[in-house]
Amino acid sequence: MPPKKMPHVTMVGLGYIGLPTAAVMARAGFTVLGLDVKQHVVDTINEGRIHIEEHDLDILVHDMVACGRLSAAIHPQSSDIFVIAVPTPVRENNAPDISCVLQAAKWIAPVLQKGNVIILESTSPIGTTANIGQVLAEMRPDLNIAGQSESPCDIHLAYCPERVLPGQIIAELVSNDRSIGGMTPHCAAKAREFYETFVEGECVETTAATAEMVKLVENASRDVSIAFANELSLIADHVGTDVWEVISLANRHPRVNILQPGPGVGGHCIAVDPWFLVHSAPEQTPLIATARGVNDGKPGYVIAQAEKLITANPDAKIACLGLSFKANIDDFRESPALHIAAELAKKYGERVQIVEPYCTSLPPQFDRSGAVHMELESALNQCDIIIVLVDHNRFKKVDPSQFDGKMLLDTRGLYRRT
Repeated sequence: MPPKKMPHVTMVGLGYIGLPTAAVMARAGFTVLGLDVKQHVVDTINEGRIHIEEHDLDILVHDMVACGRLSAAIHPQSSDIFVIAVPTPVRENNAPDISCVLQAAKWIAPVLQKGNVIILESTSPIGTTANIGQVLAEMRPDLNIAGQSESPCDIHLAYCPERVLPGQIIAELVSNDRSIGGMTPHCAAKAREFYETFVEGECVETTAATAEMVKLVENASRDVSIAFANELSLIADHVGTDVWEVISLANRHPRVNILQPGPGVGGHCIAVDPWFLVHSAPEQTPLIATARGVNDGKPGYVIAQAEKLITANPDAKIACLGLSFKANIDDFRESPALHIAAELAKKYGERVQIVEPYCTSLPPQFDRSGAVHMELESALNQCDIIIVLVDHNRFKKVDPSQFDGKMLLDTRGLYRRT
């Protein structure tokens, strides 16, 4: 009996989620075409290289391109399964912007054929999958789109959000459970059948709206928990206690598990997704909105603390340790560390030295500021004010005695002096 023919898959969007997912699907045996609007991204991937940093991704992409199972293009082609993983940012008023998702649907609409499965992975407001169906129904009246008519559907629509950790994406794409929401039960079953070919975690079927809300709830839950820890840090500063000691002792309670505070919340998920829930139900989300306010306000508080130190020491050089939104990655999206360091650089210019092991040059936010990118050892030797913004492993290896005689603002609690 001949082996079962693997479907052709198109991944729309080759960013931090799209490219690793496309590579993992190719490794599972699918022939995968990656679509992206940026020519340099397409060219880079077709050369077997990557344009983002992720553990083991470079080797996997190289191997999948070399064996012919992964390629990239600017223009869509016919396929069996289309997976959409494009950005869903918030506007200035914190309203969700799904224009990239809808544009992706318009992009692939001309090449759709009966029997195709379309799966949205982008974190999205509740109802976005249905919105895709409306767009497709308008552009392709010759096809019955799931959820748009009572007739049996020609195009199956589903929503399946990722839940991965940067730095561990490839492993977690395989090991983590998935919530798979269909516009119809048959759509969910079709999508589940696809994911079960490369996902070892449990694939659970539900409705599209439920799966959309699940993703938002996961990140809003973490945001609220982080806000509690950040608020504790404000209280501790006010009353003169060590917040990390307070949390450590409180967590000895068998039913308490408080997270660690920091300079704010960053990344494209936790710093953004809760606003989608607030926008969907503003009168029902006072807690989530307040947590967003606490976390969004923390960088300003850190800047004010830093300015007190700097003003009191007008000749001191300042080292800012870390720019990424979390430890041991090169992702600066929505990073509170980047915002804090950039604001200090604008005000104090060449007195500021930036230490970030996950970039070779400073981001554009530092252009014309006078701040310099510096190796850790040099910054520690030259600077009298040390501001710890990210808990990179490289920073954890520093002997705390190197801070003797220096002024330390440690937003991560790495170098507590007991």
